[in-house]
Amino acid sequence: MQENSLKTIFGENVFNDAVMRERLPKQTYNALRKTIDEGLPLDPKVADVVANAMKDWAIEKGATHFTHWFQPLTGITAEKHESFISPTPDGKVITEFSGKELIKGEPDASSFPSGGLRATFEARGYTAWDCTSPAFVKDNVLYIPTAFCSYTGEALDLKTPLLRSMEALSKQALRVLRLFGNTTSKKVITTVGPEQEYFLIDKKLYEKRKDLILTGRTLFGSKSPKGQEMEDHYFGTIRERVSTFMKELNEELWKLGISAKTEHNEVAPAQHELAPIFNTTNIATDHNQLTMDTMKKVALRNDLVCLLHEKPFAGVNGSGKHNNWSMSTDDGLNLLDPGTTPHENAQFLVFLCSVIKAIDEYADLLRVSCATPGNDHRLGANEAPPAIISIFLGEQLTDILEQISESGSATNSKQCGELKIGVTTLPTLHKDSTDRNRTSPFAFTGNKFEFRMVGSSSSIATANYILNTIVAEVLSEVADRLENANNFNEEVQKILKEIVTNHKRIIFNGNGYSEEWVKEAEKRGLPNISSTVDAIPALLKDKNVKVMEKHGVLNKVELESRYEIMLENYAKTINIEALTTLDIAKRQLLPAVIKFIKEVADSVNAAKSTGLDVKIDAQSDLLAEVSSLAAEFKKRIDNLENAVNSASNIENDSFAIAKYYRDEVFTKMGELREIGDKLETLVDAEIWPLPTYADMLFYV
Repeated sequence: MQENSLKTIFGENVFNDAVMRERLPKQTYNALRKTIDEGLPLDPKVADVVANAMKDWAIEKGATHFTHWFQPLTGITAEKHESFISPTPDGKVITEFSGKELIKGEPDASSFPSGGLRATFEARGYTAWDCTSPAFVKDNVLYIPTAFCSYTGEALDLKTPLLRSMEALSKQALRVLRLFGNTTSKKVITTVGPEQEYFLIDKKLYEKRKDLILTGRTLFGSKSPKGQEMEDHYFGTIRERVSTFMKELNEELWKLGISAKTEHNEVAPAQHELAPIFNTTNIATDHNQLTMDTMKKVALRNDLVCLLHEKPFAGVNGSGKHNNWSMSTDDGLNLLDPGTTPHENAQFLVFLCSVIKAIDEYADLLRVSCATPGNDHRLGANEAPPAIISIFLGEQLTDILEQISESGSATNSKQCGELKIGVTTLPTLHKDSTDRNRTSPFAFTGNKFEFRMVGSSSSIATANYILNTIVAEVLSEVADRLENANNFNEEVQKILKEIVTNHKRIIFNGNGYSEEWVKEAEKRGLPNISSTVDAIPALLKDKNVKVMEKHGVLNKVELESRYEIMLENYAKTINIEALTTLDIAKRQLLPAVIKFIKEVADSVNAAKSTGLDVKIDAQSDLLAEVSSLAAEFKKRIDNLENAVNSASNIENDSFAIAKYYRDEVFTKMGELREIGDKLETLVDAEIWPLPTYADMLFYV
């Protein structure tokens, strides 16, 4: 693609600032910008003008319908399409789109998860235009990003608490900045760059795997003879078929204004990654949802299937979504940029230490933000951070904080200098102030934190609204103290020393995969919450409810609803996986095994019938082994079936039900799979009904 073409297509389907400036009257444009930039209420008259301009622009782009695009608590997006046409008395139509239709929609709220917020018969819900995230045209439809709430005002989506948390953090961060003498910044914005990992497999093979179709992951499958042990896929040459997919994906994303920047092969065979340039958290969240949707559609057009499950293949690296998070002012100051002498940068140290305290005090709440059944398979494996939340700071910042802890202030910053490679023709490189730690859940990487626990299929909204809220809380505590301090500088040093002393336990720069760290973390009192079921109750802890309510992000009722939804989702997910496991085991695998046993038995009998002294030890041994495994396989099918059936007898307690599915049903699924995977290695490949791991991972 030529440079001019790239510039032309980027954002061509987005009603962005350039389009608004061109198409809106100056007065209307300025009023809308004030709403976007300063959070001022939107005049309905302004909305009417914007709606008309938006409609005309969308129709020119081929749109025939519009939709209020929202993010319910399903974790995916939702939309209801309405055409622009209105009938006229002469039997024809005109195109109309009013400010009222732009600002508010009314989708049926009864069938979306609400966790008890809404009864089934209470159907009304509202979508409200989020003017801070630009509208766009996709598939001949004008998409209007919106928030989604109930008839009584509770948040039924992921966007509403995210927007609330962004306002909360901005408010508290500005208080701190004003105390440091900043009078120009009007807003503090959290920015995110989510790295998206995914798998691509052949569509024909996918269609033969009922488990992938129904659950997103393989419920049976023995290891491939070759896996990822050679590390030859990571950053390797991108295969032509995948490269074609990536090229088409980039163009689709660029048209939607999504700044897809980096693409490469990941560690596992058939695994890849896409990373965008940083954007405002709200927009980055919308863009990530669009990215996942576009990946799936573009893959299908190339006879591929994009898998976003955190662990589609057992024993193979899973997929995450590294959430690169930072704070910046509206006039361009990154509050997590340490500068060249961070020990002298008191403002940076205050914001840094505020994040450290927030992560330590609310680690359990942050852990909930990435708790899903799929992510349970990934966390703690060798491609993902452990379930223990800790912070990596690197040598330079850790040294500064140790100085503060010991003497109350820091007097120097370690400088990393230059890296001389030893080849005269190669340039001397300036070393970064810190190395990177891929085992850390929450790592400082120069001027941002990389939260690496988020699962690949999840919306990044939850992780970010929790992160924004807990940091806002600590900043509010800091601002309270500094506003009442007699000596500002002395109080700053006192705050820094207290935070470092009380919360340095969360700082860990070592190997997060080691058993030694698990023991050390326990000594430090850091929570190790390995299961989604154990993580979810943190939503209802008093301290967590208080912090979410204090900053107006979620009230207790809204938190209770999410508690119920997450537990129900866990139980439903494991139930679907168990039923799918049984279906495959009973209707595909067991018949294949029986067929193979018959063939081997026929071979043995045929050899015996010759009357000759034919050696049949190999056939007999194989027949005995497979027959024994088949009997055990049938026994474990019955065990799993009984466990699933018994789930209906559990008392009506969502936590007890989820715990039962984890402890009983999920465990028996694993026991059944163990035998099934052994049988795969013995049964004739022509008879085995499922594409193998080798088929799926190495034939793209």
